[in-house]
Amino acid sequence: MESSKTQLDLVLKGSGYDIEKEIKAFDESKAGVKGLVDSGIVKIPPFFVVPENVVSSQPTPAHLQIPVIDLKDTHGDPVRHEKVIQEIRSALEIWGFFQVVNHGVSKDIMEGMIEGVRGFHEEKNEVKKEYYTRDVKKKVTYTSNTLIHKTKAADWKDTLYFRMVPDSPHPEELPVVCRETTIKYTAYIRGLGDTLLKLVSEALGLNPDHLIEFGCDKGLKIMCHYYPPCPEPNRTLGKQIPHRS
Repeated sequence: MESSKTQLDLVLKGSGYDIEKEIKAFDESKAGVKGLVDSGIVKIPPFFVVPENVVSSQPTPAHLQIPVIDLKDTHGDPVRHEKVIQEIRSALEIWGFFQVVNHGVSKDIMEGMIEGVRGFHEEKNEVKKEYYTRDVKKKVTYTSNTLIHKTKAADWKDTLYFRMVPDSPHPEELPVVCRETTIKYTAYIRGLGDTLLKLVSEALGLNPDHLIEFGCDKGLKIMCHYYPPCPEPNRTLGKQIPHRS
């Protein structure tokens, strides 16, 4: 059976529309999805169109409750510490992931990072396009849909990416509008990461430093997605499933 993208290609070619040419033009513009919106489009390009059955079948499991673990007083209270270890162990066994609160990363730091990223994505294209690349070796990149030439339908989003650990980028390599906030955010997240690695190590019945000594703290990538307003939100998605993080 042909894939939905192949079927769409055939239909569009039959109508005289060259989807590969359109994708190439979009990519070479280096303006991303935000650029399409700024141009005033009222219909989305065909390569963003998701099959109707996929759009209409997206589940909304409102009844599901992701484990939320409160890290407050984890270090100063032995009883509280053990309770958190048990909660993490349970979350890992049943879910494989969990959310944390009272983690030490302040609201100002988190909101500052969000505003900085938004500021970048809403910059003039002349500024953003300097970072637009599909070179995975770059430490700082801006792009739209990494696999746009292979995917069945492109996602309605743009992405700013930072590879902060190992071999962090020089501060001058970071966009000016979010440079300071990214550096601060990274420092706090690395600290939180070390805390979580120690707690997870204990939850696994290991020495607290086991995962850090194993090198699990030697990588930090930050992906900052931006979802511009869409003129036809019923025909596309910001992120399609299945998805793995």
